[in-house]
Amino acid sequence: MGDFDQEWRQSRAGAGDARVDMRLNGTAPVGPLAPGGTGSFGSAPAEKVAAANTIENELEDKTKTSTEHADEATNSAVKGFGGWDTAAGLKKAGEAWDRQVAVLMGRLSSEKDALRGATGQFVRNDIGLGDQFRSIGKSKLHGV
Repeated sequence: MGDFDQEWRQSRAGAGDARVDMRLNGTAPVGPLAPGGTGSFGSAPAEKVAAANTIENELEDKTKTSTEHADEATNSAVKGFGGWDTAAGLKKAGEAWDRQVAVLMGRLSSEKDALRGATGQFVRNDIGLGDQFRSIGKSKLHGV
């Protein structure tokens, strides 16, 4: 039995013990505009790059590997149940799985690209605003 099967069994076994909470009505206000906020905005380009790299080097790779493993197991089961309705059902479930994985991979790629793009966007905005303020200082009215 492979590492994936062992990890999957352990995850399922521990899932019943985990406590899950969710708030759908919002979050506590935080940030520069919230009461008691710091009044400053910060962007951490290094953290965005690290998150994008994690998506690329871990999540996408592991998702692809897990999908290939699941496809192999499903195809083997379909062959084992050849001629039975179970084979057709497994094949249909495998096709649905593949569509869902394709959507997930697209989402991971979009998030990775957005993280990398956001880092450059903040830098470009800072440079643009700095240029605008510098042009104000060069105004002919400044010396009047």
